[in-house]
Amino acid sequence: MKNIFTYSLLLSCFQVAFSQLKGFEIKPLPYGTNALEPFFDNQTMDLHYSKHYTSYVKSLNTATQNTGVEVLKEEDILRTYSKVKQNVKNNIGGVYNHEFFWSILTPKKGSTPSEQLENDIKKNFINFDTFKIKFQKESVAKLGSGWVWLVLKPNGKLAICSTSNNDNPMMDNVTTKGIPILTIDLWEHAYYLKYQNKKSEYIAAFWNLVDWNEVSKKYELAIKKQLIKK
Repeated sequence: MKNIFTYSLLLSCFQVAFSQLKGFEIKPLPYGTNALEPFFDNQTMDLHYSKHYTSYVKSLNTATQNTGVEVLKEEDILRTYSKVKQNVKNNIGGVYNHEFFWSILTPKKGSTPSEQLENDIKKNFINFDTFKIKFQKESVAKLGSGWVWLVLKPNGKLAICSTSNNDNPMMDNVTTKGIPILTIDLWEHAYYLKYQNKKSEYIAAFWNLVDWNEVSKKYELAIKKQLIKK
């Protein structure tokens, strides 16, 4: 009986270890590829998800296979970005940033920021409209591929910043560090099929899809993370 129990325990441990070594999974979209019409078109969303994002996940798994990195959380890899291999660097941001971006979008209308988030946006940007204008200007001005973010900085203040390619504000090599609250994808593959060179129209359309309930949750979580660090 004891041998059977020991075997079962070892088997369970092996199964847990094996499941951890599966690597990074392709996460499903929170909605259909046509759900964000007419602001984000079905063809763009399908290509964005099934080709670009999926490719990043597969490449990340190839880069981290049997390295020990595959059992780490994406955020932990980002925070030690300068210490990981180049082929991991090239893909981890592409995976995390896309998953984050899609998580703060919704086809549902009418969401609003929590009272805490709205008040803190007003403290840092005068009012909500000024914040949106600054975020939009930063996005329009961003040259080449990259992302624009609203982050909670280590000093407890909200800030707008941009990163190039697939860099992320949590990486240890970026100029403006912080915990992401909101982002917009400014790679051309995110908008070019529908908006071509009219990037400003894509950015304006983005506001119609922001899930402020989810953004508010991320803000609350970011505050808790900072309190734990202190």
